[in-house]
Amino acid sequence: MNILMLTGSPHKNGTSNTLAREFIRGAREAGHQVEVYDCAHGNLHPCYGCDRCGMNGDCVQKDDGNEVLKKLLAADAVVFVTPVYYFGMSAQLKTMVDRLYARNGDITRKRMKAALIATAWNDDDTVMKGIKTHFDIIFDYLAFQNRGMLLARGAGTVGMMPKRYLDEAYALGTNI
Repeated sequence: MNILMLTGSPHKNGTSNTLAREFIRGAREAGHQVEVYDCAHGNLHPCYGCDRCGMNGDCVQKDDGNEVLKKLLAADAVVFVTPVYYFGMSAQLKTMVDRLYARNGDITRKRMKAALIATAWNDDDTVMKGIKTHFDIIFDYLAFQNRGMLLARGAGTVGMMPKRYLDEAYALGTNI
C-alpha cells in the first residue's frame, strides 16, 4: 500500500513527528511504502477561495500544493500528523488540508484510507474534542475510510510522552 503522510509540526523532533516515525517504522515493516510531506517546512500557501480549481483541477497557487495533491491521489491512504494548538490542528497542516478543496471530487471518489496522529500537552478530557470532531467531519466529507485516530494526550515533550503512544503509533502503521 502507498501511504502519504502529511506532517504539520514545526518541531522536527517533537512529539508528533516522533509518533510519525514510529508509524512509518510499523508501516514499512508491514510492507507498505510511506512518503512524507512536511507541511510545516514545505512551500505552501493558503487557499484563496477563488474557486478557479472548480473543486476538480489545479490550484492557482505556484507552490508544492498541486504536487502534494497528485501524490495524495496516487496513494492508497493518507495520514495526518499534527500537534494540537488551541484545540485544533496546526496552521501548517491546516494550510494543506484547505488545499484539498481543489480535488474534492477526485479525493471523494477514491474512498481512500485515512488516519490521524495528534499530540497535546494537556492530559484532560477537553483537549482532543475539537480536533477529533474536525477530523471526523473531514473523513466523512471526503469519504475517507477511518483507519484510526491516535490522540496522544499528555505528550507535550518527547520525554513526558507515555510509551504506550509509541506502541500505538507503530501498531497503527502495521494495521492501516
